[in-house]
Amino acid sequence: MNIIIDNSSGEPIYEQIINQIKNMVIKGEFKEGDLLPSMRFLAKELKISVITTKRAYEELEKAGVIETIVGRGSFVTKKNIESIKKEHLKNIEEMLKKTVDMAKINNISCETLKEFIERLY
Repeated sequence: MNIIIDNSSGEPIYEQIINQIKNMVIKGEFKEGDLLPSMRFLAKELKISVITTKRAYEELEKAGVIETIVGRGSFVTKKNIESIKKEHLKNIEEMLKKTVDMAKINNISCETLKEFIERLY
């Protein structure tokens, strides 16, 4: 599993793991029924606490992204990918609203803002 931890980001490590696993599911890198690495293995691989990976897996399970079966491991569920995408779209909309508000405060036109977005995209 290719998870990259950024210790300099303000985002907690367990949230970084959650977001990256959700993104892997959306991209199809993990499919329904795929086995995730054990919490201990992932913790060792990322050089972090098992408690951190446990929290990430628990949150993913609460969100319905994975299912843990005692003695077998954690598997990707039939979770509707559309609901994860809706969650991402909601987050994007919130970030864009803040950006638009900041642009208005600084008298940046909508056209200029669109150009910024197109260039970044």
